[in-house]
Amino acid sequence: MKPEQTYQDLKELAEKLGVVVSEQNFRSTGIKAKSGLCKAKSGLCKVKGKTNIIIDKQLSLQNKNEVLASCLSKLPHENIFMVPALREFLDSFHQ
Repeated sequence: MKPEQTYQDLKELAEKLGVVVSEQNFRSTGIKAKSGLCKAKSGLCKVKGKTNIIIDKQLSLQNKNEVLASCLSKLPHENIFMVPALREFLDSFHQ
């Protein structure tokens, strides 16, 4: 799969799971964010009971895909249809 298609498919999966995905420019806001992901200042969080994935807008598309896959792999997604290539990519992040 092309990275652009993977990104769109991951965002659609997030929507099906009720997760809000947003990209933020952390540099301009001065936000100092840390996560368990070594490549990014992005990740999964809950705000007012809603699950969100906040992604640093400055990340490469590959890193955005990795952030999304890492976060979504922790959520129950087994019963949601997705193309096999996306499921394989997502499962590679499940620990």
